[in-house]
Amino acid sequence: MGRKTKGLRLSRRSRTLWEQAPASMMPADIEPMLATLVTEPPEEADNTGAPWHYELKFDGYRAVSYLNTGSVEIRSRNNKSFNEKFYPVLEALQRWDVNAVVDGEIVAVNSEGLPDFGLLQTWRSEDDGQLMYYLFDLVWLEGRLVTGLPIEERRQLLQEILPGEPVIRISESLEDGGRVAFAQAQALHLEGIMAKRPGSPYTIGKRTKDWLKIKTEKRQELVIGGYTLNEGTNKLFSALLLGIMENGKFQFLTPVGTGFNNAMQREILKKLKPHVTTKCPFETVPEYNKPSRFRPNPPKATVTWVKPRLVAEISYRELTSSGAIRQPSFKGLREDKSPEEVVWEQPVATEQVTNQQRAAQKKMIKAPPAKERKSLLNPKEETQTRVIGGHELRFTNLSKVYWPKERYTKRDMINYYYQVAPYMLPYMKDRPQTLNRHPHGIAGESFYQKDVKGKAPGWIETFPYFSHREQKEKEFLLCTTEASLLYIASLGCIEMNPWHSRARAPDNPDWCIIDLDPDQNSFNQVIVAAQITKAVLDAAGVVSFCKTSGSTGLHIYIPFGAKYSYHDSKEFGRRIVTIVHEEIPGYTSIERKTADRDGKMYLDFLQNRPQATVAAPYSLRPKPGAPVSMPLHWEEVKKGLKITDFNIANAVARIRKEGDLFKGVLGKGIDLPKAIRRLDTVFGKVSSKK
Repeated sequence: MGRKTKGLRLSRRSRTLWEQAPASMMPADIEPMLATLVTEPPEEADNTGAPWHYELKFDGYRAVSYLNTGSVEIRSRNNKSFNEKFYPVLEALQRWDVNAVVDGEIVAVNSEGLPDFGLLQTWRSEDDGQLMYYLFDLVWLEGRLVTGLPIEERRQLLQEILPGEPVIRISESLEDGGRVAFAQAQALHLEGIMAKRPGSPYTIGKRTKDWLKIKTEKRQELVIGGYTLNEGTNKLFSALLLGIMENGKFQFLTPVGTGFNNAMQREILKKLKPHVTTKCPFETVPEYNKPSRFRPNPPKATVTWVKPRLVAEISYRELTSSGAIRQPSFKGLREDKSPEEVVWEQPVATEQVTNQQRAAQKKMIKAPPAKERKSLLNPKEETQTRVIGGHELRFTNLSKVYWPKERYTKRDMINYYYQVAPYMLPYMKDRPQTLNRHPHGIAGESFYQKDVKGKAPGWIETFPYFSHREQKEKEFLLCTTEASLLYIASLGCIEMNPWHSRARAPDNPDWCIIDLDPDQNSFNQVIVAAQITKAVLDAAGVVSFCKTSGSTGLHIYIPFGAKYSYHDSKEFGRRIVTIVHEEIPGYTSIERKTADRDGKMYLDFLQNRPQATVAAPYSLRPKPGAPVSMPLHWEEVKKGLKITDFNIANAVARIRKEGDLFKGVLGKGIDLPKAIRRLDTVFGKVSSKK
């Protein structure tokens, strides 16, 4: 029966309605209620005078969801599980604190919030588009079967229990009628509208005239029996051969050669591969090389036959008197339907069903929530290929655990870098990289790799250098794009280490860095050192930016704008740390050798040398807890700050909220001679002989 109903929050009227429904165990494996196809919106209400209820007809997958004591099962129309395929919907439903059976449609929406069935076809992760689950009916709620309640009352109950999840929405009523709604659906290239009889019940497993569907274009589901490939084409296939079962025989109806993109063709062939056969499945072999008046000399085509197992949906302009389908276009595979369900749909005249006409329609569909990057990789497939910036990246061993205690995986790491890439790329772009590879996570062996000559894909750019020790030419990997950043991550580089300078000006760093590296110090002492460093820089009129190292210390960046040399940067850093050390000599050191520091915090200015690197802003670190090297407001650099405050689990939310706090680092750069003169004036001249 589910949980106790005291957790059910309903208005007094809705609770009364719910209590009128009969007690029932949760139904299982129901077949959803189906609609009758008609030619136009209904013209008149039934004898009660109540208007028909209109909704948008969604171009997606019908899905019935069962929510019971925290467990969720999403089922297709033919009772296949959608849990794994549409995991963002599953996760949203799992957060919904209710026991219920709901009926709706899963769609992928474009930037205008309009359903795009082609987008849904190629959806593999949240990077492929935004999923929405539009609910339009309620079957069972907290131990009561509500199918016998009128549609208006079921929708009222559904509206009141709806969770505050952006992915889950109720299908909006089109309150001003069918005619205008249908015209607007046509103008927006939507699939159509639904009309539902007022006062009607939910009839499980029946096609009923209480629900009507009116399509803006002619659509038909057909079964795939093969595909052709024309000579000289660069496509994966040229046309699908489609048919339908009639009197127990598979009859060929039409080829369809439009409506595909490359991603869709790859996916179709992948699904057809297990069903390839040497025998033509059609009753009569199609004349796939037959000339027509439009193509009197068609290119020669070869054919691959497949067993009739997959259903395709097409749109078409009209059906000729001879039964030919004019201008068919592929819309997508119907994974929610089986070949046995496919019949030729002939719309009946609307006046045979009802008599009502209304006009106008106020609002078709709500805009989607603002799109934010989420996961690039889905949570199940161990190997996944994604196209980033026109380049195919293959990600492997995705379930390998990189942080054992927290159970974060390589998949989690790559999804993190995908989400922060727009913020992180400015500090990686056009910079040679020292690759710090952890192929087995933080508990396994790691190694540094500088030379990628002959080892990286051809589209990866490189930066040449000469190894005097080995007397040979080598190449650094050059991060230039989001694709190359994610390629670095795919190599198991938990942290990313770019040069301070870019390839076009390799001897001129974009920033000077002060690395506060504690030894036997408390982190509060590191914070004090950072505050003093800022005070020194402020006195010199120098702007500075602070971030956590992601390990034990803090990094302070000073924008140089590629105007000065590494030598200039190092010597300026030496001046700064010398002054800071004089302020707090009791627990800091500027000695290069570890043995000479006596366990004190190292004020490191030697990071300002050619080819030296530190973890980039927003980089993960190979440390317990998966910490992030996080840019900070200077106001945050105070007692109570901890390195562990920022990690893979919370960093993305913070970055989206705060924006890129480090962008000033890439500004025009300080006036170095002026800054040095101010330092000398305020603190006196500093020796640079060390």
